Amino acid sequence: MTNPPTIGPAALPALAELLRQAPPSRLFVLADANTARDCYPLLRAQLPAHELLVIEAGEVYKTLTTCEIVWSWLTGNQADRHALLVCLGGGVVTDLGGFCAATYKRGLRCVGVPTTLLAQVDAAIGGKTGVDFQGFKNHIGVFQEPEAVFMEPTFLATLPAGELRSGYAEVIKHALIADAEAFAALHGLAVAAVPDWTPIIRHSVAIKEAIVAQDPHESGPRKLLNFGHTVGHALESYLLAQPGRAVRHGEAVAAGLVCESWLSAQRGLLSAEELAQVRAVVELSFEKLQFNASELDEIAAYALHDKKNRGHVIKCTLLRGLGHGIFDQPVTLAEIKDSLRAYAA
Repeated sequence: MTNPPTIGPAALPALAELLRQAPPSRLFVLADANTARDCYPLLRAQLPAHELLVIEAGEVYKTLTTCEIVWSWLTGNQADRHALLVCLGGGVVTDLGGFCAATYKRGLRCVGVPTTLLAQVDAAIGGKTGVDFQGFKNHIGVFQEPEAVFMEPTFLATLPAGELRSGYAEVIKHALIADAEAFAALHGLAVAAVPDWTPIIRHSVAIKEAIVAQDPHESGPRKLLNFGHTVGHALESYLLAQPGRAVRHGEAVAAGLVCESWLSAQRGLLSAEELAQVRAVVELSFEKLQFNASELDEIAAYALHDKKNRGHVIKCTLLRGLGHGIFDQPVTLAEIKDSLRAYAA
């Protein structure tokens, strides 16, 4: 990232200043139906003349088909490589928009304006872009840092409670892998009662940035950030393919945090008391996901396509105590199914 993320009331004015200092040849804004309605009016006041494209909202639209719509829009408006794309939205918009920018004419200037807690603490930071493909999460993508990221916490007031909780799962994850003291502070935290998310966002972003700086392309320590995601992505992908059963990313990750903490405890890396603490923090904010024992084989099979795998070995991030993640831990399909059974019990 050319500039560090700007977090707080100065974020949108900082975007306006960037555009004044380094004006693009053309300015484009990508939003989804929700952010176009709830967030775009605030952003528009800070922008010079621009083109707006509104795409459908939701993970089911995070596809190459939507990318074609974006690329066609840029092409039809004769966007050159000196244009700039502003991605206004949650993880779907920042992931998909960043991927479209990275691949259009081999690279278009791009900035992120994440509008959800999930995007602010996770998706918009670190340069991962991509789309889902054939039912697999983020299967097609590239590493491409945005030029800058601008986080306005007041956008969070537009979110439904479930969407706010979804982002909170990543806050829990960051604390579990890197800061035991921060995790202890989450005990008893009521997501709906947080008066100001800014300090929490700053802390989560700092953890992620520090890890990404060590390993931008996920060959080593960056894999820590996948804690909860091996099982979480498997659950999310499976349920997304079931009519009427799709869940938010953070809901699946929250389940994955419990499952992978359970795997850590099974290996003697996490005490029973520590596992109970993880369960307590997660269960305070998240209802259990529903699935049947007969579905375990199909759910677990999705983990065979996890991007951390090597050869035919599923590689997982686990915990060695609260606040200490360890990556590249081999797990079996049988262990994943056992963790799901323990979660559902």
